Amino acid sequence: MKIPLDDYAWGVAVANDLIATSPTVRAGTDALPDPVTLSDFLTAHRLQRDEPPTDADVYHVHLLRREVRGIIETETAEQAVAGATVLLRRAGLAPTLERHDKSRWQWLLPTAPGATLADEIAAVVAVGILGVVRTLGSERFRPCEAPDCRGVFVDISRGGRRRYCMPDLCGNRVNVANHRARKREGIAIR
Repeated sequence: MKIPLDDYAWGVAVANDLIATSPTVRAGTDALPDPVTLSDFLTAHRLQRDEPPTDADVYHVHLLRREVRGIIETETAEQAVAGATVLLRRAGLAPTLERHDKSRWQWLLPTAPGATLADEIAAVVAVGILGVVRTLGSERFRPCEAPDCRGVFVDISRGGRRRYCMPDLCGNRVNVANHRARKREGIAIR
């Protein structure tokens, strides 16, 4: 696999979505319970491999998920960089410069031949984390603001105002709860 070094958004999306599959975030339900769901996750994130994932791959990706969460929960940029560097060293080789099209060169990070699935995902996530620290700062690593959620995420939105780890789930729950509270207040006032 060759990971573009200028596309940290891809790595961050993988990191955020990987953490969001955790039973810690999903009230006890693991969204990556087996090789089939892991395969779907890989397809959704352009991380296809020739061979399908195994139960061992699922186990190692679960361990990686904890590691990634720990990096995003760090208190300083230095800690985040150190953690991401450990991830990167699991499969990453020296960066190369390759012609992307006829006129443009691109920095790529190749992964080691025979790297495990979890190690390749780790390298993608590490590039994303390092790119955010360099470009946006580690203050973009945040906990979800939904009251009942224990999720964490990296905010790469333009304005840096994202509040929820899964806006379509956590954000929607908060909006529905707020709407119901306003509706109850409106009934009580009348």
